[in-house]
Amino acid sequence: MSLLTCRDVSFSYEGTTVLTGLNFSVEAGDYLCVVGENGAGKSTLLKGLLRLKKPSEGEILTGEGLKSEEIGYLPQQTAAQKDFPASVLEVVLSGRLNRLGCRPFYGAADRADVREKLALLGIEGLKDRCYRDLSGGQQQRVLLARALCATKKLLLLDEPVTGLDPIMTADLYRVIGMLHRERGITVIMVSHDVRGAVEQSDRVLHLGNRQLFYGPSEEYRESRLGRCFLGGAAC
Repeated sequence: MSLLTCRDVSFSYEGTTVLTGLNFSVEAGDYLCVVGENGAGKSTLLKGLLRLKKPSEGEILTGEGLKSEEIGYLPQQTAAQKDFPASVLEVVLSGRLNRLGCRPFYGAADRADVREKLALLGIEGLKDRCYRDLSGGQQQRVLLARALCATKKLLLLDEPVTGLDPIMTADLYRVIGMLHRERGITVIMVSHDVRGAVEQSDRVLHLGNRQLFYGPSEEYRESRLGRCFLGGAAC
């Protein structure tokens, strides 16, 4: 069974359908880019995959032993969140929260996992720094480390390069690509940086309040929809 499958899924708010016709599967090891205009349903889909919103029709299935609480999530940051007055160590450690179970405190295994993820992302030297004092690129690495502490299988990334300069953007894409290739982590990424995201991914899901395209990135780039959205053809 696929890692994640949407079958005839629709989502509604107060009786009004905002996203419909979702039929796609994500296999273990996929790197899926989700694109579309503002208001196309991308955020709604992420809420559904995180089990924060229930489909009004259809079903979302998980396989490979994946549990909803084991999905690593890197959300968009608000201005208040960027100013969060906690240490890097505390922020990353919170990614282990779902693994505490009945334990009242983090244990040695939790702290060892945090040290591993900090080292993996090259930010072990930041562990005692205050999160709000970091650069945008450093903050995104910290949040990515936090998400990795929650999963070994699936990362959901919501606009991970928003607000980053081109150098930081390329660096974050490199890190995400490393996690995908070398760690075998499945990635689902929503991004307004359509060209960059499509170049990084191996599959594309294009939403326009319904499913407009799902398939290999190369096919998307060659399709009329892809060429239109990427700026290579008249719409």
